[in-house]
Amino acid sequence: MKDILGDVEKHFWLTRSVARCMNLSLTEAMTEGRLSAERYAEMVTKCRAADCSETCAIWLAEQQAKADKAPEFCVNAQALNALKP
Repeated sequence: MKDILGDVEKHFWLTRSVARCMNLSLTEAMTEGRLSAERYAEMVTKCRAADCSETCAIWLAEQQAKADKAPEFCVNAQALNALKP
């Protein structure tokens, strides 16, 4: 049976990279207790199940300045935006 989820490592880095463009450290959010390990894993899994990795890679490549918020197409936009200090 074909795995319907994308590569875990790729989507881990896509999730972190979108956060980084927002000047948001997911590691810091975890250390501060604003993000649990379980919620972080859920975010990566949602990213893996979404069909927007090419669009995301293009968005990331186009970011010359810090993004104020996650891109609208991102399945984790609401969660990422809520984590911004």
